[in-house]
Amino acid sequence: MINFVTIATFTYPFEYAILRIVLDQKGITYVFENEIMLSVFPFYSNAIGGISLKVHKNDVIITQQILEDFENKQSHLRIV
Repeated sequence: MINFVTIATFTYPFEYAILRIVLDQKGITYVFENEIMLSVFPFYSNAIGGISLKVHKNDVIITQQILEDFENKQSHLRIV
């Protein structure tokens, strides 16, 4: 995990379901840290800081662009 950078943080898994598909399609190396912990204890999200999206440092720029595209008001894939 030494070469991975936190790009975004989510509270619940449904917030990034579509994002995961897009990252897979683009071949981006990523990890959702704390995902399993919160699937077992969903109310611990705020206590442990949520689910962190970590991407390899080589994929930071493209991932940031994808996230910006999701946040675009005209996008039909907007993140909650």
